[in-house]
Amino acid sequence: MAPGTTKLLFLGILALAASSSTPAAATTLTLHNLCPYPVWPLITPNTGFPSVSDNTGRLDGGGRGLVSFHFPPSFWAGRVVARTGCSSGASRCETGVSPPATVVQLAVHAEGQQQDLAAYSVSLVDGFNVPAVVSPQAVGGGQCPALGCAADLNAGCPREQRVAGRGGAGVVACRGPAVYFKELCPLTRTTPADVEPVPQRCFGPGELKIVFCQSAMVNAAAAGDGGEAGGIRTVVADN
Repeated sequence: MAPGTTKLLFLGILALAASSSTPAAATTLTLHNLCPYPVWPLITPNTGFPSVSDNTGRLDGGGRGLVSFHFPPSFWAGRVVARTGCSSGASRCETGVSPPATVVQLAVHAEGQQQDLAAYSVSLVDGFNVPAVVSPQAVGGGQCPALGCAADLNAGCPREQRVAGRGGAGVVACRGPAVYFKELCPLTRTTPADVEPVPQRCFGPGELKIVFCQSAMVNAAAAGDGGEAGGIRTVVADN
């Protein structure tokens, strides 16, 4: 799944990376599934970049599913999606193969001789299926906010925007609208021109950690009770 709307969001990052040819130290990509259901990660490199996963693995729910990969020691850009409801070795899935789906966008490259620059975002431009938060770890400096959506947007999804599971059981994905996504998850990108309201310039992260259904996850339907559904504002490094 690589709709044109999602691609537009990372053009600026790719342009920045193109100006640097210095090899970067390898950064670890870690995926941790805290959802109460399993997910099948789909890591898709942008055109011209190598694969880092065979995309056949399953991450069990409840925190048991944890896996790490290494980016190549040079510029890499791509997307990560959590597929759900998969069977036959992830060849058939209810969500994540095509929109609507939550898309984590990543780019890791070198900027100068000493510091590797990482860029990351969570896009809901093409819809939502699983809560996802990106949190840099072991960073070398700069501004490295945790970004993404911890809310279960399927719960409060407008009826006409819902995607039902097999046999009509449950809501497994939400098509929008963008204003609904942005209200509950302000630290995501919900339109092609959207950016997060927090600065990002993250140097030398030893690890980019993506957590599905992280511990601050709330039910979007209960957001009207005074809870802040999208309140992921931790800054990992700012120096």
